[in-house]
Amino acid sequence: MITVVDYGVGNLRSVAKALEAVGAEVRVSSRAEDLRQAERLVLPGVGAFAPGMANLKAAGLVDVLTEEVRDRGKPLLAICLGQQLLARESEEDGLHAGLGWLPGRVVEFDLRGTSLKVPHMGWNEVLPQEESPFFEGLGPASNFYFVHSYHVVCDDPQMVLATARYGITFTAALCHENIFATQFHPEKSQENGLRLLRNFVSWKA
Repeated sequence: MITVVDYGVGNLRSVAKALEAVGAEVRVSSRAEDLRQAERLVLPGVGAFAPGMANLKAAGLVDVLTEEVRDRGKPLLAICLGQQLLARESEEDGLHAGLGWLPGRVVEFDLRGTSLKVPHMGWNEVLPQEESPFFEGLGPASNFYFVHSYHVVCDDPQMVLATARYGITFTAALCHENIFATQFHPEKSQENGLRLLRNFVSWKA
């Protein structure tokens, strides 16, 4: 059973359907008991950082997520805004504290001197920095779908599992212990995304 954490942000159903497509039993829920009963958790998200954190707190989910993920070591996949919420803080619309589970800061793309526009939207090549079970079967570089204006700058380069380039090289995926996080949207990335989700479902954290 995988529980997709419902904290009032969009894209929950498409994440759930993609997981079901790779054979997972999925529940979308904001109930603490459903998070506790799940074998794995997914923290998706689209939108701004501060409202995302506020929604997690208002739903009473911070403590149960901390208990399940940090204390019990339950496997977690965090997607897009979900990845950013794991960081120490974000510069989006002021300075805001995140969950602080990963040592990093969320910053806006600095594309001065280029013709590129923010947000970064569309397909981009993702380059794994090392062998990983998450990219098994995908080769040395694969395309995934991105929609974001901010990205995580991680203090620990060993946690950076994959990078992409959009004017600058930025973090596309992070991994630390039982946490796997992507800036891209696997649920919108067709066959490559489904393969990555299948790898997460079978991951032995």
